[in-house]
Amino acid sequence: MHPAATPAFWHERWTSNQIGFHQATTNELLSRHWHLDRGRVIVPLCGASRDLAWLAARGHSVVGVEFSELACARFFEEHELLPEREGNRWRAGAVTLVQGDFFAFSEPGAFDAVYDRAALIALPPGVRPRYVDHLRHLLRAPRGLLIGFEYDQQKRDGPPFAVMASEVRALWPEAVEVERRPVDEERWRALGGASEVAWRITAAA
Repeated sequence: MHPAATPAFWHERWTSNQIGFHQATTNELLSRHWHLDRGRVIVPLCGASRDLAWLAARGHSVVGVEFSELACARFFEEHELLPEREGNRWRAGAVTLVQGDFFAFSEPGAFDAVYDRAALIALPPGVRPRYVDHLRHLLRAPRGLLIGFEYDQQKRDGPPFAVMASEVRALWPEAVEVERRPVDEERWRALGGASEVAWRITAAA
């Protein structure tokens, strides 16, 4: 099993502050391509993403699921919010963070949409089908936005893992590519380049 499939791997990343995946601003692809009205949105493996607050500010009830207690605490600290805590749930305003294993999280059919920026690409290949199956179980219909990542996986081990278009379409037949942009960072240019890809998931596709 790849270490990235285990909670311990991500706990260590947050403990040692190896969190290059944590963005300081809202993801631009989210702000350009989120297309859904108000509803309940699930954000798997959410970390302390500022995208949670962006979705909440647009009228969504947002539930993020995250392994790390440090990540949960950081989200509320960065937004100067004092969360209410009940068991493994942290809540302030329209954002609830559930601390724990995503695969143990069960609210069947409770969500109108998914936002996935860093979950699918954080998981090794063998785990991805199980992840998508579990996510589908949580959704009323396959709707939302997926932000993928592509590069030559032979030149680097993940995470982030490369999830190519053919795999996205196999996992999410409802997905339509809406934007592809190069990643403007030297570490990726040195490997021959990488692309961030936005996929709109819609039951009508």
